[in-house]
Amino acid sequence: MKSFLLLCVLIFATLQRSFSQTGALPDTELDRCEGDILLLLDSSGSVTTLDFSRFLIFVANLLHPFSLGRGHVRVALVLVGTEPHLEFDLDVHGDQESLLRALQSVRQLQGDTNTEAAVGLARRLLLLEAEGDVPKVLLWVTDGVQPGDVEGPMSELKARGVRVLIVSTIHGDYRVLRRVATPPLESHLHFVDIESIDIIVENLREAIIKIICAERLSVVNLTSHSAVLQWSPVLAADGGYYVLTYKPVGKLQDENRTVLPSTSSRVELTKLQPDTTYTASLHPDSNQRLFSTLSVNFTTLPDVLSPAEVTVSDSGPRQIRVSWGPLQPARVQRYVVEYGAFPSGHVQTVTVSNQRSSVILRDLEPGTQYLITVSALHADGRQRAMSVRSCTQEAARPALTDLQLALMDRWEGNEVQASWQADTDGLKGYWVSWERKDSRSSQSESSPSSAYLPPSTPSIRLTHLAPNSRVCVSPVYSSGRGEGICCTAKTGGH
Repeated sequence: MKSFLLLCVLIFATLQRSFSQTGALPDTELDRCEGDILLLLDSSGSVTTLDFSRFLIFVANLLHPFSLGRGHVRVALVLVGTEPHLEFDLDVHGDQESLLRALQSVRQLQGDTNTEAAVGLARRLLLLEAEGDVPKVLLWVTDGVQPGDVEGPMSELKARGVRVLIVSTIHGDYRVLRRVATPPLESHLHFVDIESIDIIVENLREAIIKIICAERLSVVNLTSHSAVLQWSPVLAADGGYYVLTYKPVGKLQDENRTVLPSTSSRVELTKLQPDTTYTASLHPDSNQRLFSTLSVNFTTLPDVLSPAEVTVSDSGPRQIRVSWGPLQPARVQRYVVEYGAFPSGHVQTVTVSNQRSSVILRDLEPGTQYLITVSALHADGRQRAMSVRSCTQEAARPALTDLQLALMDRWEGNEVQASWQADTDGLKGYWVSWERKDSRSSQSESSPSSAYLPPSTPSIRLTHLAPNSRVCVSPVYSSGRGEGICCTAKTGGH
């Protein structure tokens, strides 16, 4: 083990001397490479210390020829373990010497192979924080043991234009990895014995060069009905033009052709069919020199028909706002909103235009659950509907409007006649509470008392009140108590 680690140090030192003696790379086509490369290195316990060191030497050799930094090639490193670890971000290293020093200091995480979490971190770096208009590559180097549930997250990356390249040291599940890697598999998916990993350096580097360097045609954004193609301009601004053709694979009669000016570097293809594989070719035409035709294949995303989501907001006692999306005025003729109290209320209907994505439903019953269905009639005759349940808020409970206490002058005890007024709409009764003098005690002690009265009894005579007792009356509705009133009864004992 010690001899191998010493060998790793010597190899890194040799590479570092070679890089420093070489200095800046000459003005070659590699200098015009621009893109983001994220290294996803398996650093879990299933990888031996020897193999992990070989991984680091392998990526150092692989990236050696590229100019690094913003405007060139940016490199980030994420380590796979129980929890993913960002070793360094895309904007950290601007030259090969800095990158090599960083790779020398990397320490293995050990732990579990939680590749799924690491891919989530990679997604944030490549899609949210990376340069928006440059090619993006995720290079996954792994021993292939327990790759995890990575197909879904990797598919999202690929749909957003990220090229996924994989190096597996023999143990990998070929069926999973071939579904994850970006075609063509012969250059983007490599199974190799760890001791012979250096033999794939040139082929893998060439695959990266084809993605991020000079003449290329890339898909940088995909939807179900559109695709954005991008390329590095190769024509002079004052001469030549581009001829772009694209069609569904296997359908010659559906080929589209368009001519673009020499200053173009991207184009959006629209009105595509969902979940369909297309082939596109871009031919730079110039009188000055011959250019190669650039080609790319891509598959549009599955169709998303409105409404794909329905939400409710601004809920009140008698209204609810219903919103839906996505807004597709070119494809939807109109929206129909149906709503009724659940489960058996009368269903009402509102029809709105294809330009609107929300409507307020009014005159609803307070404290009631409603079933709301939004249907879209599409221009091709198809219909799509989504439903949601929502409750209106409880109506505000009316408060007691007046409370009067009248002292009754009687020798047998302190008595008060309490009378009040309240809104009788929906009224169920009254709740009255007061403090009663404790007749069993010679001291001025009291105990709480309360009574419930029907709505037809807006008064009560209270006897044996404690001195200065608080008398409180609250209206009671089916939804609960309304706001009450409390008064102090100015009484005294005899």
